[in-house]
Amino acid sequence: MTNRGFVGSTEFGYAPTMTEIYIDGDACPVREEVYRVADRLNLIVHVVSNGSRPIRPPADPRIRMVTVSEGADIADDWIAERITDVDLCVTSDIPLASRCLAKGARAVAPYGKIWTGDNIGSALVGREIGYAMREAGQITKGPSALTKADRSKFLEVLDRELRTAMRPKPAIRAIPWPES
Repeated sequence: MTNRGFVGSTEFGYAPTMTEIYIDGDACPVREEVYRVADRLNLIVHVVSNGSRPIRPPADPRIRMVTVSEGADIADDWIAERITDVDLCVTSDIPLASRCLAKGARAVAPYGKIWTGDNIGSALVGREIGYAMREAGQITKGPSALTKADRSKFLEVLDRELRTAMRPKPAIRAIPWPES
């Protein structure tokens, strides 16, 4: 587990939290962009990969390389087990985005799409349809190459989503039930 800091104070009714970024790292084309934004906002970044592709992190102690064993969804499991409701995950993996959303976290695709409770269900269905079509022998196209416009949109969305995630959240307090 990570050592979380404080944003706000429990003394003033805010819960202790510190936003962290999780990158589904093996095929992420926007790692450098994430590093720059994290540096500006002074955030910790976990780059999670199975080591199948060499990833060269910057010399920054806030960038933490996590190498998990090879296997289906091992990196996804590592992220999903640790992400919290104040964190953000950068991923193209729709099931991982869904798992992050289920924990209250934010999820953003490298091309700037914000995954939400309103759009994740249809994305999961579309993914399954595409899988069934490929299994049936139909040729489906993969994702397009990232353009400058995509990178720009990603940076805008990442910055906005992180700033929202970093806002102090009021602590939940139990209100005593009046006795009759």
